[in-house]
Amino acid sequence: MAQELHRATARVLDILECLSNASEGMTLTELAQALGAPKSSLFPIVHTLQQRQYLQQFPGTSRYTIGPSSLVLGSAYTFNSGIVAITDVIKQVVAASQETCQFGILDQGNVLYIAKEDSPEAIRMISRVGNRLPANATAIGKALLSGLTNAEVRALYANGLPRLTARTITDIGTLLNQLDDIRNGGIACEQEESTPQLACWALPLYRGGKVFAALSVSVPLFRCQSGKIELICQSLRRAKATIEQLAELQSFGI
Repeated sequence: MAQELHRATARVLDILECLSNASEGMTLTELAQALGAPKSSLFPIVHTLQQRQYLQQFPGTSRYTIGPSSLVLGSAYTFNSGIVAITDVIKQVVAASQETCQFGILDQGNVLYIAKEDSPEAIRMISRVGNRLPANATAIGKALLSGLTNAEVRALYANGLPRLTARTITDIGTLLNQLDDIRNGGIACEQEESTPQLACWALPLYRGGKVFAALSVSVPLFRCQSGKIELICQSLRRAKATIEQLAELQSFGI
């Protein structure tokens, strides 16, 4: 039987996660509304986090945002997890393809992006580390979902598949068919399922026989010529082999 979450600890993490997605910060009132909690219960937690510099206030305002102590935790994860080595491989993919490359893990039904390198092109995908998107709507998410059984995928989306655009797959049967292709060695792909005018290709990454992460390359549709797509797929396969070898040798903590 799964243990219930410790409420006070969960509240601290809810605050940090909520503010991490608020680029302009949030007031205590906005935070209370977002979390469905009374301000009186949030204030002592927020105050303590601010005193320990996990949160800070924008100068001259009452808006809270993530503080420098949170950066220390993120840096420790980057160092201990193997992200530094993976970032070098990601840069090689970008150098070869001239397109944005992202590395992510599965977080419930979402992709959590934990590393990326931008394309040098002026017109490119705009995203950031820490973003979450529904896994069913992204190539990298499909690559991650391929590591689950069909029954696990159905349970994960028991309330239906989220939609981001008119082209997002919302039929579970269609999604499962695509996951079968990926499990059989195919490359995950999507076109305008997460963002208009954007296509993406991705591969799952294995460690110990299980998918632990995935790697993707995103391309504006106007640059999706056949030669470009072939180059991207080749770059992804080379990077997959390198990262999987690193994962086994260095015992990544991802």
